[in-house]
Amino acid sequence: MRGLLEWVLVIGLAILLALVTRTFVFRVTRVTGYSMEPTLSHGDVLILNRFSYVFSSPRAGDIVAFPYPDNPSAYFIKRIIAGADDIVDLSNSQFSVNGTPLDDPFSQQPVRHPSDVVSFPVTVEEGRFFVLGDNRNGSRDSRNNTVGNVQGDDMIGKVLVRIWPLSTFGRVD
Repeated sequence: MRGLLEWVLVIGLAILLALVTRTFVFRVTRVTGYSMEPTLSHGDVLILNRFSYVFSSPRAGDIVAFPYPDNPSAYFIKRIIAGADDIVDLSNSQFSVNGTPLDDPFSQQPVRHPSDVVSFPVTVEEGRFFVLGDNRNGSRDSRNNTVGNVQGDDMIGKVLVRIWPLSTFGRVD
């Protein structure tokens, strides 16, 4: 009987540790859609670091996950390009932040559709972030009022690593 009780205790602690880790440290998610190509592809499986913003703030260049506005149980995955009080502009198919053209090596195409709803320039509010998909012409992001500037507290976590497919396993920047 004592041996059985020990096994139940060990299994219970393992489940508790897994739940705490999943809730507070890491979360696994799958990319659905093509808005982050070429950086991330449809079907990629990612690990999100939920702990990354406990001691630091999100910053430009981070790829983050946040709840999908129409379905909070699903996530959007986008890249931060600007934070509080930054001024984002779009002119001649080129984004700029505070008057400096955005260094955009992951976005390989000129922006054909500048905005669904938002008019530029945009000043990012305190506690919020302007996010874009790397596939600028195929992304619903901060340019659309249904997404808008993302509240920092709404971010689920920072994309840490791609675990699937194995051929592209590794850190995501």
